[in-house]
Amino acid sequence: MPKATETVLEINLTSLEHNYNYLRSRIKATTKFLAVVKAFAYGSDAVKIAEKLAHNGVDYLAVAYANEGVEIRNAGIKIPILVLHPVPANFDVLVQYRLEPSIYSRRMLALFTEHLKETETENYPIHLKFNTGLNRLGFLEDELDLVTDVINESKTVKVASVFSHLAASEDHNEKEFTENQIRRFKKVILRIDQQLGYAPIKHLLNTSGLLNYPEAQFDMVRSGIGIYGFGNDEKYNKHLKPIASLKTIISQIHHLEPNESIGYNRGFTASERKTVATLPIGHADGIGRIYGNQKGFVFIKDTKALILGNTCMDMIMVDVTHINCKEGDEVIVFNEIHTADSLATAADTISYELITGISQRVKRRYIEK
Repeated sequence: MPKATETVLEINLTSLEHNYNYLRSRIKATTKFLAVVKAFAYGSDAVKIAEKLAHNGVDYLAVAYANEGVEIRNAGIKIPILVLHPVPANFDVLVQYRLEPSIYSRRMLALFTEHLKETETENYPIHLKFNTGLNRLGFLEDELDLVTDVINESKTVKVASVFSHLAASEDHNEKEFTENQIRRFKKVILRIDQQLGYAPIKHLLNTSGLLNYPEAQFDMVRSGIGIYGFGNDEKYNKHLKPIASLKTIISQIHHLEPNESIGYNRGFTASERKTVATLPIGHADGIGRIYGNQKGFVFIKDTKALILGNTCMDMIMVDVTHINCKEGDEVIVFNEIHTADSLATAADTISYELITGISQRVKRRYIEK
């Protein structure tokens, strides 16, 4: 792979295909696969990721908001797209671009069916979201009769799927809670086919769910973090390949004498002579202040270099006293070996937050073998 000459996020599409194929191998051949490409495909590139997955046969895509789906549609991708958190202000856009909304409340159901009546639209695909314990969005089980009555009385919508979301499928200490969520979801889907008069797709499992609870895969599974290379468990991580590598370079090397400080608010003061490298990446690029003050680190010549002082908007300074390096050398913030998960853990956060926070001003480069 070419060495970095600036700050760049390399996206390995071959690793993406590997992850997709591995996760597919964990489910039945007849089970559909939905790939979550919200938040710029977890900080990478939603269009490039969606194109690659569509080429590999993914059945569904999911985004959080309508504008994310519009970007994918404008790239010519035609497979179904579920919008997980639509808002009424975007109903026109949803219909215009054939995006399929998650309907999660009585208000949303009433507003969307009314909107479709006004536009004389019939049998528009929707997805019913039920709350089984995450307590974020979704109908309750005891609202099922009301929901199906509204749908059956209206010609405007047709239920494409019924789904819920597990709260702690990666946490083995919460197995009882997860199994209770599965039971609650089963109670909903046992009734819904009969009440609707047809059988929509049923799906519950996220990445950790499909790895830990494959018996509950129903008709479709959803994977977000898994396709990007993280399984939330070391026994699964070894089968997955992080697709994103964040690289930068050394802009300048300078020296601190004992008692000299560095950066804003004198965040670090040297107790001995230090060699420091300044890098052109900062919190405006997604490396937040939580990584400063020796919590976070980068790798130079495969050696860890701690971040010194406070992270600046466009720069960080790292300790290279023990590294034989020079200005212009490549720096690895994270990659397949030095993972985003390990960096995030060091700052008491999660890989999701780190990778989705990489700024759009960071150049993207695509690799495919």
